[in-house]
Amino acid sequence: MSKILANDGIDSVGKAMLEAEGITVITEKIKQENLANELFDGNYDGIVVRSATTVRADIIDTCPNLKVIGRAGVGMDNIDVNYAQSKGKMVINTPNSSSQSVAELVFAHFYSVARMLQLSHKDMPSSGAAKFNDLKKTYSAGVELKGKTLGVIGFGRIGQAVAKIGIGSGMKILAYDPFIETAALDLEFFGIGKVNVEITTGSFDELIAKSDFITMHVPHKSGTPALIGKEILSRMKPTAILVNAARGGVVDEAALLDAINNNLITGAGLDVFDNEPTPLESLLNHPKISCTPHIGASTAEAQERIGVEMATKLIEFLKK
Repeated sequence: MSKILANDGIDSVGKAMLEAEGITVITEKIKQENLANELFDGNYDGIVVRSATTVRADIIDTCPNLKVIGRAGVGMDNIDVNYAQSKGKMVINTPNSSSQSVAELVFAHFYSVARMLQLSHKDMPSSGAAKFNDLKKTYSAGVELKGKTLGVIGFGRIGQAVAKIGIGSGMKILAYDPFIETAALDLEFFGIGKVNVEITTGSFDELIAKSDFITMHVPHKSGTPALIGKEILSRMKPTAILVNAARGGVVDEAALLDAINNNLITGAGLDVFDNEPTPLESLLNHPKISCTPHIGASTAEAQERIGVEMATKLIEFLKK
């Protein structure tokens, strides 16, 4: 009988699928420093993680019985993928399940910064009754997304889901991806059905210079330079709003703060940070930055889809 540790949890539907196939699923959280020993002592066949747990070479070396490493999500920068594969371990993720939830969060941040919702939400409880008209004046300088240009860097599943929402919001789409030239997007409208829109990716420089709203959906390896740094930020529109719901490190956080403080761009939304789980206070408290604690894939619907996709792949592998 196979045994899996879902150290960061797994949706109940996925867990039930695994157990129905005779696979034991343990969901009790094990601290990172104890993980290697627990996996070895427990004779686990596999481990499933989200972003909170890392699976590095030391764990892979300590646990020769480990056959499969699963990432319940898309990015696998918390797993030494190449090393694991060189040791004969199967590494799987769930790229099909969280695109919509991440895309919707990107737009939540766009709207939050564009309409200053994160600030208004803080001020209304304390001053809304006494200074309602003053706050109304303060927060009446927002902008609409309709008619603006949305720049999408990385045009895979998530980038395309973002573009669909942008099109539905009346935005012009500029996309950049060195690996994808064109993508056909199926937009579903109630009462109308599907409408196909083809997007051709273009120049990175054009996207940076012309976009009013910019979002990145690209991988990032720890220790490598940020994709969006001081020089790139300096070439954006002063009205630009930037959202990072991809990975901490994709954006140079110090350069981002400088760009906002010097009015080189208008503001930013951040779901991911360099120093998770202890982000910089200067980011969290900045009046022009909307922050969330890495919840891009954390909707009930996405977690169920992730659990089902992960369970399906684990069953296929372990039942061979």
